[in-house]
Amino acid sequence: MALPTSSVITLKINGEKYTLPVDHRTTLLDALRERLDLTGTKKGCDQGQCGACTVLLDGRRTVACLQLAVAAEGREITTIEGVADGEQLHPLQQAFLDLDGFQCGYCTPGQICSAIGMIQEHAAGWPSAVTDDVRPEAGPPPLTAGEIRERMSGNLCRCGAYVSIVEAVARAAGAGTDTGAASAAPISSGAGTKEAVA
Repeated sequence: MALPTSSVITLKINGEKYTLPVDHRTTLLDALRERLDLTGTKKGCDQGQCGACTVLLDGRRTVACLQLAVAAEGREITTIEGVADGEQLHPLQQAFLDLDGFQCGYCTPGQICSAIGMIQEHAAGWPSAVTDDVRPEAGPPPLTAGEIRERMSGNLCRCGAYVSIVEAVARAAGAGTDTGAASAAPISSGAGTKEAVA
């Protein structure tokens, strides 16, 4: 007996529910862009290496190109379209605008979603590869330019707007804009139910 290769799933995205049939191999990225017209999430490498497709899944950042849509059912998905509060921009969106944290803007949605997740991880005390004191009792390390660069290293900017990205993330995190000379180095490596047409 052949196993089914598709299912009807309901995804909760930005507080709204979307019901749609999907092939089991459909990535969350393709479901968002091709099936639901939520094109703010960008397709870059399609291999989980550039971060352009970063979204928040239950509040944690994930690359949507490596996440199957069927595995996201029942979880809270936040895309760039859902980070603002109505007409009020999210502090990271505003900081990116104020500090020119973008050039072409293609990577910006993924950068902002990743930064939202990263700031929450930092506040929870998660260490990074450059954190000096990783003991839990030490608490969150200072959110220096080096910490920001390391924590955002999964998001690439082909235009090279890294200096402004670090400053924007620092401002939004409340760490201030004085990221020092170290910032010159680039970042290293709801509501109703909507039925989608089959």
